[in-house]
Amino acid sequence: MSVARVSIQTNDFDLSREVAALRAGDKRVGAVCSFIGTVRDRNSATTLGTGVSSSPPGVALSPRGGPAAKDDGNTITSMELEHYPGMTEKAIEAMIDEAHRRFDILGARVIHRVGLLQPEDQIMMVAVVSAHRGQSFQACEFLMDYLKTQAPFWKKEQTPEGARWVDARVSDDAALARWGISAPNA
Repeated sequence: MSVARVSIQTNDFDLSREVAALRAGDKRVGAVCSFIGTVRDRNSATTLGTGVSSSPPGVALSPRGGPAAKDDGNTITSMELEHYPGMTEKAIEAMIDEAHRRFDILGARVIHRVGLLQPEDQIMMVAVVSAHRGQSFQACEFLMDYLKTQAPFWKKEQTPEGARWVDARVSDDAALARWGISAPNA
């Protein structure tokens, strides 16, 4: 039985099950590379700067490491992801086809969740199998860069101050450009 290459879903997923299904029965598989993205509060004191908090529980740090001022309203309380059914799956399928053209991989699977998600929830997964690790690493990274900039998803963050749509980032476009693809989104 073949595993679908793309799944857009509201339910969580289990990496070990997904990888087992992707490599099942294929004795050529010598390497598996995966990436899981999670909802994080990229605006909180512990995710800015070093990402490590050395303060006592309940004491936030500023980006420079000292005590932070009061919450500026940018704390992410939840994230909502929307997509265009049919179009999103087709775009990701095309990304996987391109990964197969560029790298010597045996298979790939992308899962992306939609709907309301909370901090620390899994958002998405990319898994790639190949005979050798280098091809899996490269294809996984390529798919992540491509997915981050080209997949038709819309993200809305909820903060104490209200909702805001997440804009594209120049750094994501730069990551895609290293693969020879120019698609400015930011």
